[in-house]
Amino acid sequence: MGGKRVRIHTNFQPKKCCKRSFVGDDVDDRISQLPDDILVDILSRLSLNEAGRASVLSSRWTNLWKHTPSLNFDVGQTVLDKLYGQRELFKREKRKYVKWVNSVTRSHKSLTLKEFKIRFALDKSARKAITRWLEFAFSRQVESLELDIKNDRHTSTDYRFPNELLIASKLQPPSDSVCIDHTRMLVDFKSLKELSFRSVQVSDAAIDFFLYNCPLLEKLIVHHSEKLLKLEICGSSLKLKHLEIVYCFGLKSLKVSAPSLTSLRVTSLDGLLLENVPMLVDVSVNCNDDSISIHHLFSLLSCCVSQLQTLCLDLTRRNFRQKVNELYGLPKMPKLKKLVIVYCARGYENLIRLASFIRASPDLVEFVLKFEWYKLPRKDREVKDVVKILHHHLKVFKFCGYYGGTNDFEFLSYILGNCVVLEKMIIDPYFILSRDKLQVEETARKSAEQKLAPEVPQHIELVIL
Repeated sequence: MGGKRVRIHTNFQPKKCCKRSFVGDDVDDRISQLPDDILVDILSRLSLNEAGRASVLSSRWTNLWKHTPSLNFDVGQTVLDKLYGQRELFKREKRKYVKWVNSVTRSHKSLTLKEFKIRFALDKSARKAITRWLEFAFSRQVESLELDIKNDRHTSTDYRFPNELLIASKLQPPSDSVCIDHTRMLVDFKSLKELSFRSVQVSDAAIDFFLYNCPLLEKLIVHHSEKLLKLEICGSSLKLKHLEIVYCFGLKSLKVSAPSLTSLRVTSLDGLLLENVPMLVDVSVNCNDDSISIHHLFSLLSCCVSQLQTLCLDLTRRNFRQKVNELYGLPKMPKLKKLVIVYCARGYENLIRLASFIRASPDLVEFVLKFEWYKLPRKDREVKDVVKILHHHLKVFKFCGYYGGTNDFEFLSYILGNCVVLEKMIIDPYFILSRDKLQVEETARKSAEQKLAPEVPQHIELVIL
C-alpha cells in the first residue's frame, strides 16, 4: 500500500479553542437595530431553546421568538436513547416535554407556521394535549406538520387522529367507512405541503380528506398505523412527490396513481398497484415475505422499473438457500444509478448471487450492501469461480456489516475484478447484534487492514470505518 489510498477512520479529540478577547464593548448593538422581520428570520434558524436563550441579549429580543414561523419540538434520538430502561426518569421527562410544548404554543404569536414538529414517546395520558397541539398547528395554516410519538423501548401508542378536527365541531366524527364532509371544515388546509404521522392511528378517510383539501401537498408519510385498510393515493391533479406507507400492518391494498410522484417507500406488497407514475425514480421496498417472489416484486414495479434511478430492497427475511435461482433473469434497469440492498445472513449464504443486480443495472454508479449477521459463520466455504462480466460505470461500493469471512472476500473479489472503473471502496464492520459487538467489529477491522487492503489496486481508495 502506498500514498493516501487507504484511510482508516478513528475518533480524535478536538483541540480546545483558545480564549478570545474582544475589544470595543461600547460599540452599538447593530444587530438589534435590524428590522423585526429579519431578526425573526434569524431566530427561526435556531432551535427553540437557542431562540429562547437569545431573548436575553437585548430587551428588544425578549418577545421576538414568539413570532418565529418554525416550531420544532424534536428532542433527538440521543435524548430518547438515554431514557432507555429508565422508567421513572422517562415519566418525568415526558411531563416536562408536554409542559414545554404547552407553554410555547400558548405564548406563540405568529399567525402562520412553516413547520410544526412533535417527536417524543407519548402515551394515552397526553391525548388531549396532542389534540390541542394539532388544533394549534392547523389554525396557523401550517405548511409542514410532523407528529412522531412512538418509542418502542418505552411504550406503544393508540393515539387516534381526531377526525373531528377536519369537520364542523357540531358534527359527529366520521367512522372509518364514512366519507368526511369536505364542504364543512373548521380551518383552511390549503397551505399544507408536508404531512407526517408516525405511530398515529389515522384512517383511510382522513388521508383521503388531506389529499382532497391540500392542493399543495408534496410529501405524505404514514408509519405504524393499523387503521389504514384500503388506501388510494390517486388524482391527476395531485402535487404529491414523496410517499411513505410503512409498517401499516392492517393495510390490505394500496393503489397509487400520482403523476408528480418521484419517491415511494412501502413495506407491504399486498395489493400494491402502481399506475400513472411517470416521474417515479426512487423506490424503497421490503420484500421479506417468501411467498412473494423477487420476480413478482418487479412485476409490481413494471410500470416504472425502466425509469428508476435509485432502488432500495430490504431482503432481510428472505431464504435464498431455498430459492437459489430466484435472482436469475432480473429485468434490466437501464437508468439505475444507486442500489441499496439490506440482507440478513444466517452463516451459509453465498453473496455472489447478489451480483445479478449489478448485471441488471448497466449504468449503476453506487452500490451499498447492508449485510446484517444473524449468526457468524462457524467455518469458511470453498471459494468457487464465478462468471466474469465487466461493469463499466460502478464507481463506489460500500459494504456495511463486513466480517472478513469467505463470503465477504468472494463478493469483494468479484467487485474488484469486474467493476473496471471503481474509484472507492468503503468497508464498515458494523455488527448489528449487541453480544461481543466491539470485539467482532475490531476483528473485522483488522482483517480488512491486513487481508483486504493488499488486494485492492492502488488507484482505488479504500476507506475502513
